[in-house]
Amino acid sequence: MDSITAEWVKYSDRALASAKYLYTMAPPPHEEICNLCQQSAEKILKAFLIYSGIKPKKTHDLEELRIDCEVIEKSFNSIIKECARLIDYAVKARYPFEITILDSDTVAALSDSEKINEFTKTKII
Repeated sequence: MDSITAEWVKYSDRALASAKYLYTMAPPPHEEICNLCQQSAEKILKAFLIYSGIKPKKTHDLEELRIDCEVIEKSFNSIIKECARLIDYAVKARYPFEITILDSDTVAALSDSEKINEFTKTKII
């Protein structure tokens, strides 16, 4: 893996690790955690595109990024649901009154982000 891809993977890992750590707080800051889960997924998808020689679009839309990855590797269709569930956390989770996030949503976001990361890393490493 080249150094640029590795840096994107590192940022993705750091966002997910931060989200997991924040979940240990009482009460957990659900909006921050879900935003970090989305950011982690976004960065790992962009890492795959960079690894594949593609300059990623400047977007937070995980579905758009996933489709770009799927053009290169068809198996990215296996993470459609996980990407779709994280999309709203890119922006709405950062502002008051935009979205209501329950603990169950946070647990799902952590799981979805972890699955996207694990799946995508198998394509990079």
